[in-house]
Amino acid sequence: MSRYARAERAALADLLLELGPDAPTVNEGWTTRDLAAHLIVRERRPDAAGGILLPPLRGYGEAVRRRTAALPYAELVGRVRRPPLWSPVSNPLTDELANLVEYFIHHEDVRRAQGGWLPRDLPAGLSAALWKRAALLARMSLRRYPADLLVQAPGHGELRVGRGGDRLRLVGAPGEVVLFLSGRQRVARVQVDGPTAAADRLRSARLGF
Repeated sequence: MSRYARAERAALADLLLELGPDAPTVNEGWTTRDLAAHLIVRERRPDAAGGILLPPLRGYGEAVRRRTAALPYAELVGRVRRPPLWSPVSNPLTDELANLVEYFIHHEDVRRAQGGWLPRDLPAGLSAALWKRAALLARMSLRRYPADLLVQAPGHGELRVGRGGDRLRLVGAPGEVVLFLSGRQRVARVQVDGPTAAADRLRSARLGF
């Protein structure tokens, strides 16, 4: 596993143990136990992981996740910490590509649901890697968005997306932009400039996958 995905995984596992199974997360309705079960199903149950993205499989995937969540909490966190090498998404060849954003986002899902949180001071290399993912997320999720949107991460780059209309500007550190574009607008520390109504629509839009 590459260093950034591995570091985010380890930090999330440590935080899950520290907070216990019933702490809130940014994911509506999910506790830390629920989030751990989601990660395990994603990595270890390819038969059920499709439900994360495909509506016809969602019921089965959710049933498997709930059964997984019933395991002892320490066992859940241990499985999060030590992924199987055979997994399509966590083997040494795919880990950084498949898991950097996944574990960064879910680490922040737990951190930012607790009182008194502050944004982390991320290493330069991690910020650079997150900006590459942010640019890809923007192109994939906002290419048909009804606005002319300029996405900027000072010191890292910028890009324009959208199909035209109101001119908007989204500015933030790479990690904050990743969180915003993954649907965590409520907790992302970004600046959105432009007409008020259009900016409000972007802040409440269904983003991510």
